[in-house]
Amino acid sequence: MSEANTKEDWLYEITPKRKLIDLNFKEVWRYRDLLILFVKRDIVTVYKQTILGPLWYFIQPLFTSVIFTLVFNNIASIPTGNVPAFLFNLTGITAWNYFNQCLTGTSSTFTANAGIFGKVYFPRVIMPLKTVISNLFKFGIQLVILVIFYFYFLLRGYEIHPNINLLLFPVYVLMMALLGLGAGMIISALTTKYRDLTVLVGFATSLLMYISAVPYPLSEVSNKMPDFAWIVRYNPLTQIIEGFRYMILDTGVFTWTGFFYTLGISIFLFLLGLIIFNRTEKNFIDTV
Repeated sequence: MSEANTKEDWLYEITPKRKLIDLNFKEVWRYRDLLILFVKRDIVTVYKQTILGPLWYFIQPLFTSVIFTLVFNNIASIPTGNVPAFLFNLTGITAWNYFNQCLTGTSSTFTANAGIFGKVYFPRVIMPLKTVISNLFKFGIQLVILVIFYFYFLLRGYEIHPNINLLLFPVYVLMMALLGLGAGMIISALTTKYRDLTVLVGFATSLLMYISAVPYPLSEVSNKMPDFAWIVRYNPLTQIIEGFRYMILDTGVFTWTGFFYTLGISIFLFLLGLIIFNRTEKNFIDTV
């Protein structure tokens, strides 16, 4: 049998040498059934052995919005313009939660799945991908809450309305997913050697929320703390949160420069995370 015919007999070929950037769409598509299975498992297992089940997705953003309204708007007297403070906070929290869940879910990919990675082969990138996709379901539930309260305040006479930027909604969701996925893959690769980073992730994301204009408008930072406003302004998450509010509530700061800046950062971080993830998966099992 010739060498050419021998190669044709193999259905799959696993090699240690890979390209620097190799998402391998064909292989991921070949394992699409496994990806769908993991997504279904993530969604179903959350409901098992819980009293309220999916209601937790409603409770968390509602309680957080109430606390933010009491602390930042009632006590600290941070204005939100013509938009009700509760709705202002709920909109920002809804966007933030999707990014946060993508980041924390993918940041433990290697350590959480070391057992299965050491026993069976499949494209490792499926694990962070299934986290991002399954979190879309949770994001959809929280969007329903946002829509309900949106119409509630609309019926009460508040002048709130979306604008033409609502057409960019899928792009904003994509940017949140790319940022969370890219940063999560980088952290996941680092935690194979430095386990204490898992503790840092929870602490860092809590601080990151407060410099991403989630509980306050960007304009307030520029007015009250102009010397430090650049930290918040150049944070790509700030541009996403502000853009999210702008297209839904028609309030906040939106510029095309900030939009394309955030899109570029999202793509760059995703590609960087993919490079580090692919390089780490070759030998991570020796260090986990």
